[in-house]
Amino acid sequence: MIGYLDCFAGISGNMLLGALIHAGVEVDTLKAELDKLGLGGWRLEIGSVCRSGIDGALAQVVARRDQPQRKLGDIEQMIAAADLSGRAKERSIAVFRRLAEAEGKVHNIPPQQVGFHEVGAVDSIVDVVGSVVGLDLLGVETLYASPLPLGRGFVEAEHGRLPLPAPATVEVLRGVPTYGVDLEAELVTPTGAALAATLVGGFGPIPAMSISAVGYGAGTREFPSPNLLRLLVGESTPAAPGERDRVVVIETNIDDMNPEFYSDVIERLFEAGALDAFLTPATMKRGRPATVVTVLTRPESVGAVTYALFRGTTTFGLRISEVERRCLARESVEVETAYGRVRVKIGRLGGDLVTAAPEFADCQERARERGVAVRVVYEAAKLAADRLLS
Repeated sequence: MIGYLDCFAGISGNMLLGALIHAGVEVDTLKAELDKLGLGGWRLEIGSVCRSGIDGALAQVVARRDQPQRKLGDIEQMIAAADLSGRAKERSIAVFRRLAEAEGKVHNIPPQQVGFHEVGAVDSIVDVVGSVVGLDLLGVETLYASPLPLGRGFVEAEHGRLPLPAPATVEVLRGVPTYGVDLEAELVTPTGAALAATLVGGFGPIPAMSISAVGYGAGTREFPSPNLLRLLVGESTPAAPGERDRVVVIETNIDDMNPEFYSDVIERLFEAGALDAFLTPATMKRGRPATVVTVLTRPESVGAVTYALFRGTTTFGLRISEVERRCLARESVEVETAYGRVRVKIGRLGGDLVTAAPEFADCQERARERGVAVRVVYEAAKLAADRLLS
């Protein structure tokens, strides 16, 4: 069973807890598991809310004010001593360690000295352990999520007025895909960030799955759009073969440029980060011959590639779109031929070797060294490559 967190409004600990309950986790069963922590003086209140016409669950932890201050070591000992599954203990402790490391880095103190101040950390403990246990109760073995939206503005905290996203949230989310939202609100809390960064196995679009349960967990604030976290649960289904990623396609039609310039343009596009660049003949209006310049690149290189196109061609405009790409898993190996060693690019599908092709530049270099035709070296390398397939 897999799960997918659709974080269109962000994520917090109580939002994930609410989404799990709304998706089918029995509240009494969840409370019984949380009681194993021996954490007294709290209760879990579950309410039904409607956000933009969508029903969801609002989970809120209410705790007594006389809770002791707890540090990372206290929480680790509490979780380790509880009669929970080994997987639940390990993942819960990992979430708190990630959060403590981030807080420690922000405040320049060791993680073990970080104090959790949310009413003695009761709120965080229930949210984190409850979320980990809830995923296990639903049978979710692997969790995926969308990129996380980050709001702006400020939030009042124990250390004073902090910018959003909170410094600890930013530290936790190192390496996690995020994007900015023009909304003055804390969309991703430190606890929500730690849960996502620790428990999620991959960020991106919804994976191939047969959905069996859907849950919506509500945040406490009202926004113009629904302040909900959506959880999809289901069985993984076979996806289209090949590794999946997202690339950007940039195109432009040119009918007024000297063709001699294209080789330089292509070279500069690759220097700017193009994964591929090619030219296609086309016919424009009134029968004018033209050339379509097409570039594939990663999102982070769009700016540099766009600059290279505007600077190096006569175009006045570009078409930009994001597409999904399927690729074989690739690696490079060397094969021995009568003309020397030649690199061969091999492709794997699900671990199986399915294709192999000699690198033309190596074949060209060996041919010049030995004074033979490139075709001769290429055929020798292809024969060696075919032996890899068999």
